[in-house]
Amino acid sequence: MKKKIVIAVFLFVFLSLFAGRYAGDFMEIGSGVRSLSMGGAYASIADDGSAIYWNPAGIAQIRDLEVSLMHADLYDGLASYDSFTYCQPLPNNVSIGIGWTRLTIDGIPEFSETHLVGTNVDIRSADPDLHLTGIPDSEFKSFDDLFQFSFAKQLNYEADLGWGFFKVPFQVNMGGNVKFIRRTLQDNYGTGSGFDIGLLIKSDLSVLMDREWLGKIGFGVNLQNVSGTDITWDTSSNHKDEVLYNTKMGINIEQPIPKWKSSLIIAYDKDYLYDKPYHLGLELDYNKYIQVRGGYTANNVTTGMSIKVYSFYIDYGFITNSIGNTNRLGLRFIF
Repeated sequence: MKKKIVIAVFLFVFLSLFAGRYAGDFMEIGSGVRSLSMGGAYASIADDGSAIYWNPAGIAQIRDLEVSLMHADLYDGLASYDSFTYCQPLPNNVSIGIGWTRLTIDGIPEFSETHLVGTNVDIRSADPDLHLTGIPDSEFKSFDDLFQFSFAKQLNYEADLGWGFFKVPFQVNMGGNVKFIRRTLQDNYGTGSGFDIGLLIKSDLSVLMDREWLGKIGFGVNLQNVSGTDITWDTSSNHKDEVLYNTKMGINIEQPIPKWKSSLIIAYDKDYLYDKPYHLGLELDYNKYIQVRGGYTANNVTTGMSIKVYSFYIDYGFITNSIGNTNRLGLRFIF
């Protein structure tokens, strides 16, 4: 019980007292089991529904209707983290998507201590009925919701780099999303809105380097909260917390291994916020049916795997953390 109270109080302080600096930190957790299993090195890959979070330009690569779900219990079960995405391809290489992410914290202790009003230290020391028991009077929940609507367009063209013998193919994906944020702490709530802009470019290394055995290279950038995002609370002062601007940049190489009917992805990302963390990720895909992956970010190790069954994927991820290791489960349906 003592451990639960300590962790719950830590979370409450983290989400409220320091909200002015870390107002949008629940959004830094990320979305999607596959992407998180790769250490968050996903801005240059972004080819499933979680692209709505990592790089909205990436949903232009989705050419079949896709629905995904994710669930995780965080911090020894005191918080739950869930996400849902829906991506719909449209004509002319256009795709749209919606995403919903929720962080729920249960069991936050409340010590009202209203019975101590009008007393002082001497009175409380003399009366055993006024001694603090350390037992909370009640508990409450905290909810943090992120809603995103994304739009992306894909362009394909061949660039003549002046080499005279061939043209280099480029796939250029451009997109953005509008986000709505709602945070609820006991009887108060805060709301805000903003938008992100993404760019994802892919090319063929076999053409660039004139080596048939080489694979593809990708580069991605996601400009988050470019509009200046504030969360305004329903208090008499209409207090505002600022969600800081961030740039996510990433690069990856996808190398086919025909002999094993496999492919290997190596990815690197970097954020330009707070301590400017970096992300490393690996994924080995066997025949589009089984993928195993690993990653590293912020002193945390990540692992995971996916299995394809008919038209859907079962995803699992494991992420280490000093507060508590996390198991993440997900489903991706492709129609």
